[in-house]
Amino acid sequence: MKHKIVVYRKVNSKVLDYLRQKCEVIYFDQLDDSSYPSFEAHLKDTHVLMGSGLKIDEELLDKCPQLKMVSNISVGYDNLDLSLLTERNIVATNTPGVLNETVADAVFGVLLSAARRIPELDAYVKDGKWDATITEELFGLDVHGKVIGIVGMGGIGTAIAKRAHFGFGMDVLYHNRSRNEEAESVFNAAYCNLPDLLKQSDFVCSMVPHSNVTKDLFSKEEFNMMKKSAIFINGSRGAVVDEDALYEALINKEIAGAGLDVYKKEPIDVEHPLLKLQNVVTTPHIGSATIETRLKMGMLAANSILKVLAGEIPTNVLNETANIN
Repeated sequence: MKHKIVVYRKVNSKVLDYLRQKCEVIYFDQLDDSSYPSFEAHLKDTHVLMGSGLKIDEELLDKCPQLKMVSNISVGYDNLDLSLLTERNIVATNTPGVLNETVADAVFGVLLSAARRIPELDAYVKDGKWDATITEELFGLDVHGKVIGIVGMGGIGTAIAKRAHFGFGMDVLYHNRSRNEEAESVFNAAYCNLPDLLKQSDFVCSMVPHSNVTKDLFSKEEFNMMKKSAIFINGSRGAVVDEDALYEALINKEIAGAGLDVYKKEPIDVEHPLLKLQNVVTTPHIGSATIETRLKMGMLAANSILKVLAGEIPTNVLNETANIN
């Protein structure tokens, strides 16, 4: 009998075809009110769940008595109850590494867009407002030669540091749970505590995972420490930012601007006050959203599944103490 895999997010057809060579695959390109009942009906005899974003908790797991594995197609895994998965001998994996460069591209794109006010000026041209040489009230900020502070110097943070150092001649500060010797030696990055990073940086880039420790890590106190000319960038998780405090910091001109790819609630409410501000650049959580990278993520997830079902331990396992059998 083939193992049954339920995929609950849109993935490249090549990934599905690859898995179907050895497994039964039930595919939902998204979960909504119309598809969820069918998804739920398949849980009773599924062996693997593959997707991202869905809360994998006790309520869901109780509906999956045969589940062997959860394959999260993302770097972040705050949607997984890892302790419960381990307790039930259910293996969990994610997809690190293959998206580092792509997410770094996107984060730097948001940074540049916020600094040079690109979305605002794009609308300025398209709305027919450009009738003469633009004046100082539409000027942006330089990026080259400035100081970038990266909070969370993992794989993606390191890729951002590479772009900042080699591409823009920026001084790199970073704050992390542990020292990153590669970043220090290759990019001349300086390790510092969070208050010092906030006070010195022209661009503050959040790349920390969501956890009990990082929830609302950036709040009123942190924004008050930043330069009035600073721009805040969040490319990690929306929950690490107190969005009300960010809004207040922006309208009170305590910081100059922000670039956001992630939000506490996704999709963000169209009436959210942050969306009303011209000095906020927003993108719809597209850090890894390129055709090439999403395919790599899907294939990494698929290969991890096949390894676990064959009794092997993949390198990207999140709960090594789970009993693979």
